[in-house]
Amino acid sequence: MQLVEAVRSKSQPLAEDYCRHFEKVAERFDYHPWQEGEWERRADWLASTRLERAPRGGLIDVLTAYNLKQGNDHEAVRHSLALLAQEETLVVTGGQQAGLFTGPLLVIYKAVSVIRLAREASAKLGKPVVPVFWIAGEDHDFDEVNHWYALTGQLAVERFRLEHPTGKREAVSRLAFESWADALAKMEEWLQDSDFKPELMARLREYADSSRTLTDYFARIMGWLFGAHGLVLLDSDDPALRRLESPMFQRLLADCEELNRCVLTGSAVVAELGYTPQADQTPGQANLFFYNDEGERTLLYRDGDSFANRKRTFRIERAELERLAREEPWRFSNNVMTRPMMQDYLLPVLAVVLGPGEIAYWALTREAFHRMGLRLPLIMPRLEFTLIEGTVHKNMEKFGLTYDAVMDRFDDFREEWLMDQGQYEVEELFSETRRRFLELYRPVLETVASLNPGLAKLGETNRQKIVEQIDYLRNRAADSLQSKFSSGLRQLDRIHLSLNPLSKPQERVYNVFAYLNRYGSGWIDQLIAAPYDNDGKHRLMFF
Repeated sequence: MQLVEAVRSKSQPLAEDYCRHFEKVAERFDYHPWQEGEWERRADWLASTRLERAPRGGLIDVLTAYNLKQGNDHEAVRHSLALLAQEETLVVTGGQQAGLFTGPLLVIYKAVSVIRLAREASAKLGKPVVPVFWIAGEDHDFDEVNHWYALTGQLAVERFRLEHPTGKREAVSRLAFESWADALAKMEEWLQDSDFKPELMARLREYADSSRTLTDYFARIMGWLFGAHGLVLLDSDDPALRRLESPMFQRLLADCEELNRCVLTGSAVVAELGYTPQADQTPGQANLFFYNDEGERTLLYRDGDSFANRKRTFRIERAELERLAREEPWRFSNNVMTRPMMQDYLLPVLAVVLGPGEIAYWALTREAFHRMGLRLPLIMPRLEFTLIEGTVHKNMEKFGLTYDAVMDRFDDFREEWLMDQGQYEVEELFSETRRRFLELYRPVLETVASLNPGLAKLGETNRQKIVEQIDYLRNRAADSLQSKFSSGLRQLDRIHLSLNPLSKPQERVYNVFAYLNRYGSGWIDQLIAAPYDNDGKHRLMFF
């Protein structure tokens, strides 16, 4: 394995400035991620504050039960939980929705980032720091997690998707699936035969048999890949965790008006700095979701002394909502603005690993954090990689094609290459023939029109037919040329589809199992162990 830095701008301007020009956005955060002494300053603040937080013992009980339930009972995980039981232990966390077969590669890189950063922080501070992966099981956006992509042998990027089992806006952790057979059959069909395929499919079937929900399936796979590195898993929709969160839900509900104003202020300041706020925030949002009697998840809005959904088709009195926050906290969940604060309430968060969009979300929350007596933790950009397989790399060198060219100007490169193979001469020949014909035919048209004006239209029709025949032959010649060089074009297209599928970075599209099937899981362990900085830069990994 070889790692090489690549200069790539992030898709989110605020996140790009966070990583490259922190001074531009420093006022939106409480710590400078790469400044000397900031890790110690965050650790000291956590040690010195006496804010109301979730009881450590109760948290350990919940996390222990959940990881055991999901089969993440590695010795390293048990050790992490034992460390977390100690009051001095801190946490590095990061998370993602529970995607089918783990979703896109970026989920794997986020877990790698959390583990690496926890180890580095522990060494830097001289105290235990535990990696925790926050599975966003409370999210209801099923379309974001119900599919996975693969590059087929026919050079097509295909997608397999699960059908929604109920059609309701339910949390992903509450959606039960009767069978995973179709998904497993498609995975087995798409994976090429390899030394690793039989074991991979056996594992996937084993985990499917013991998984009721997509979150269960996700957790079991993540535990297999990362449990040996001590990664503790947490489901944000775990009912037992909700009981611990009850006091925080009560605080968020009681202060929702001020918190809404704080987020609106944060959004306005971000806009004044020249960025488009990542999340829409409107007056009256409670920034909490509530599960109605049908189990659907609805965002709450203040409406006088009561709360309602956006369309006002559902309404509940404040007093009743307050009672439920005390007695049935599992009927609540956070939105993107309150989730960071709930995370800080539950865990002693030293640092959080975020993607570009998440960094932009968190930039809106500083005033809300302070309102709750909290500070934003250290925010670290997740690691970014593009995997370049040996054959792909060999062909890139053959064509003199760089990674930047693939990502930014591939179509031009492909066209120029084809021209270099002889298409330019063919195009020139037909263009010159067409030009000379039109030039020679002009006096013919003029002559017949002078002899008989009625022949002018016939002459023009004749001219157009001849031009069409020239163009037809030119297109057939171009097709023949492409066919002659189809092998080279296929190699170029495979390079492009491998690195920039659907015109998106590889890590946002492809699933990890294509690479586990070819190379096993050792390369993930190498990413965790390799020496490089968590600096927000993109890296190319050559197999």
